[in-house]
Amino acid sequence: MPASATKALRVAVLADSDTRWKWGALTAQRVTPTGGGLRLDGYLLRGRATPTARQLTEVGVHADSLREVTGAEFLRAMSETSYDVLVLALVGGGVQAMLHGLKAARGSGRRPVVVTGYVGVVYEKLADGLLLRHGADLVLANSRQDAERFRAVYEGVGADAGAVTEVALPFLGGEPYGGEHEPYTVVFAAQPSVPDSRRDRTYLLDRLIAHARRYPGREVLLKLRSRPGEHTTHIEELPYQKLVRGRDLPANLRLVYGHMGEVLDRTDLLVTVSSTAALEALHRRVPTAVLTDLGVREALGNHHFTGSGCLASWNQLDAGHRPRPDDGWLARQGVAADGRYDTAFDTARARIAALLGSPGGLPPLTPYYTPDTAPGYLPGILARHHLGPDGAPLPGAPAPDRTPGPVRQVVRRAARGAYRHGVQRVAPVIRRMGEL
Repeated sequence: MPASATKALRVAVLADSDTRWKWGALTAQRVTPTGGGLRLDGYLLRGRATPTARQLTEVGVHADSLREVTGAEFLRAMSETSYDVLVLALVGGGVQAMLHGLKAARGSGRRPVVVTGYVGVVYEKLADGLLLRHGADLVLANSRQDAERFRAVYEGVGADAGAVTEVALPFLGGEPYGGEHEPYTVVFAAQPSVPDSRRDRTYLLDRLIAHARRYPGREVLLKLRSRPGEHTTHIEELPYQKLVRGRDLPANLRLVYGHMGEVLDRTDLLVTVSSTAALEALHRRVPTAVLTDLGVREALGNHHFTGSGCLASWNQLDAGHRPRPDDGWLARQGVAADGRYDTAFDTARARIAALLGSPGGLPPLTPYYTPDTAPGYLPGILARHHLGPDGAPLPGAPAPDRTPGPVRQVVRRAARGAYRHGVQRVAPVIRRMGEL
């Protein structure tokens, strides 16, 4: 009988942003065999996007413990605490660094089943991100299409593709769309970095305002990801909160925050450039439009939706057009609007159960990148996390055995605030000066 059926499993999730914490924690709950219960410990990797208390509350995912750590502190915790499953919800470089750090710390000793993957649509840096994730026991693909692409990349470089496991996005759910609400509600799902120019973001805001004025009987919501000063997975240099300052907004247009699932509960039309919110809406059969106003381009990510039936412009939406999704496209994207969502994680769960029951424990981690295969690339990735070429912590790495004092905490908060000020205010000015 697998260990998972007889005892509570200890699961750790390491995340570097609010979105990845949500993905990591929900993934852990969905893919872990929980016949004997589950203890979930969360670790937030200290950095520019470390989520605030408000962001964590908005995510709404419960953990038995949750604390902020450096990479060195996390590796120390992994050597001191025995976990059954570890979910690495990080950017590719962070995953690669932790894989090498775990390998160096554990040696041939017992280690957890290591799981990683992507928060949403994979539309850029496919090979780079995948090879940085290689070495985990399971590399999760959110759709059949992604699973095929992932295997093709690994096999194309001669790497083992056996870790690729098809699942679905773990945060899909909610009640199916049951018809128009009163008032009819249009939601624009904003993204932190798409589009990235002031002109394009102002254009989208203008079109949203115009739609609200055209249909005064509708409720029009601008759904925002974060409040000013907060960061998410991507840097937001020009938040819409800043762009609306001084604008005369129609009474039926509001800026809203909160859990996307709760917003979708009252949505009649979801509009976005390429947000993962589109997949959440499509899963619930909410009418969804992916904008073509700025072109269908890789830089925007809306090229991912070619063939979906959801591409449309504001002109078409203003005229009353409602996109109809293609069922074949939905099936390939793991949206599972046909009711099969509950079984989407069965394969991953079975694989983890089998690995947990491996006689003698699991073999050492074997990432594709090593000092032999990538001597000019890997050391820099590891150094950013204060790790040497062998994965061991470098001298001078932040001490993992003591809590920062009050002065150090104040300095750390000030430094993070200065970084965010630089990103949101100074960097755009420098770029504009360079364009003169």
